[in-house]
Amino acid sequence: MPFDIILAPGASAAVKGLAVPVRTGVTDAIKQHLTHEPKKVSKSRIKRLRGLSQPQYRLRVGDIRVFYDVTEAQVEVLAIVTKAEADAWLKEYGTRAPDAEGGGPGGDEG
Repeated sequence: MPFDIILAPGASAAVKGLAVPVRTGVTDAIKQHLTHEPKKVSKSRIKRLRGLSQPQYRLRVGDIRVFYDVTEAQVEVLAIVTKAEADAWLKEYGTRAPDAEGGGPGGDEG
């Protein structure tokens, strides 16, 4: 069963602000990777973020990072930011898991 993909208002605005070739790559990657297996962690493409309850995952598309949460039937894309903006976004908007120990949000975002 495919997951419904929902873009938060900030993510929707961010994707519209991307250059057309980058936007195409990001939207294609979201459709390809998040529609059917959004939790399938890979070495570099999809990463489960440790120590955070939100966002749960990060999708890497070139220099762009897509932060998202997964429920039973849907994927909510919370943010679409550049690699350079990723750590700052996580520090401002990431929600630490109650059982998380020290360290930065989500570990290394490279």
